[in-house]
Amino acid sequence: MDNTPRSGTELLWSALGGDPALVDRVEYGGTSGLLPARLPVMDLARAAVAVCSLAAVEHAGLPGPVRVDDGAVATAFVSERHLRVDGRAPVNFAPLSRFWRAADGWVRTHANYPHHRAALLAALGVADSVGAVDAVDAVAAVIGERKAVEVESAVYAAGGLAVALRTPSEWAEHPQGREVAARPLLTRERLDEAPPRRRSGPLRVLDLTRVIAGPVATRTLALLGADVLRIDPPGNPELPDQHADTGVGKRTAALDLERPSDRRTFEELLDSADVLVTGYRPGALDRFGLDRPGLVTARLSAWGDYGPWGGRRGFDSLVQVATGIAVTEGSAEEPGALPAQALDHGTGYLLAAAVLRSLTEQRAEGGGRLVRLALAQTGHWLTTALPRYEPERYLTESEGPLGRLRHALSPVACEGGPTGWSRPPGLAGADAPEWPGA
Repeated sequence: MDNTPRSGTELLWSALGGDPALVDRVEYGGTSGLLPARLPVMDLARAAVAVCSLAAVEHAGLPGPVRVDDGAVATAFVSERHLRVDGRAPVNFAPLSRFWRAADGWVRTHANYPHHRAALLAALGVADSVGAVDAVDAVAAVIGERKAVEVESAVYAAGGLAVALRTPSEWAEHPQGREVAARPLLTRERLDEAPPRRRSGPLRVLDLTRVIAGPVATRTLALLGADVLRIDPPGNPELPDQHADTGVGKRTAALDLERPSDRRTFEELLDSADVLVTGYRPGALDRFGLDRPGLVTARLSAWGDYGPWGGRRGFDSLVQVATGIAVTEGSAEEPGALPAQALDHGTGYLLAAAVLRSLTEQRAEGGGRLVRLALAQTGHWLTTALPRYEPERYLTESEGPLGRLRHALSPVACEGGPTGWSRPPGLAGADAPEWPGA
């Protein structure tokens, strides 16, 4: 399989239903060797940004090339780490959002939001009133005595977030892993026969997303000229640093959709919106009736809206752990992580691209559109769609005086030239000090 920068772009652009000829307009450049990992993280990042840029120029009717700079891409994929608020660096993970050693493996929890922290502590029988240091010690003690899958089940049942570490093969055999593998990277549907929309002003985007992936998508749409209005529940606003990183270009408001007056306001906003982007767990917003003729709706989830985990909450760090990525980047004994929250950022740019492509199609054909993406699907694409560096491909074995050796093949190669050495290494000093045949 081709493993050039273009190959990833071609695969993603095809998934979006784009014209293959447009890929020729993408130019790649910048610093190499960024976002180093065992998995092709930079390939995912570069391709996601490339197709988002392609979708933008296609929708705007711009004729020029699309330039993708690896340095800009890599920096954007860790934007939360570069953020400074009056010189202060944000804390990206709370003390209880981390790996924990369980009785039979590892568990990763996510407790950045207060209600998720409370649910985690309740599930483990730890008082919510304990201080940060005591909470870490108490949680470590409880998880250390329990099996990882038991912790996962108990915490999710309590409304919290915890995932047991799985190897890639274990995820492939897991019911949710099989569901993910059987589906495409993203789905695109036409929902109705509404006529093409004629817009006299900026695109109106109603943003019901949180954390990174969804807000990255709507931040990108705002950059491209959309009027993005983010709505949060009054009692559960976004974390301040998260908002500072992904809130650029947007307006924000608070509405309680359980209150009749706020519900009416929201429905008026939705009636006049062009795009709705949601990032809550599947089914959480269904009772509010979000369908509108001609509306482009983009739904983002962690695990997909199918399978036994279809209704679960999730975050990038947890998806990495469940799907085997953490084992690939580390080991089953010492799990690792990708060099960026690449599932979040990559899915965010893909989501923006899918919205733009839907708008382009709608302008020509009419009809409401629904696009669906999931972090787990992006993770599956990362681990299967592009070839990654496998040292075994470049190793060989030979028998000789030193025994059976495994060693690297020479990188020096030319057509018609040698494919290997004529002899293995011998015992040191065992040869006569002479030229053969002399």
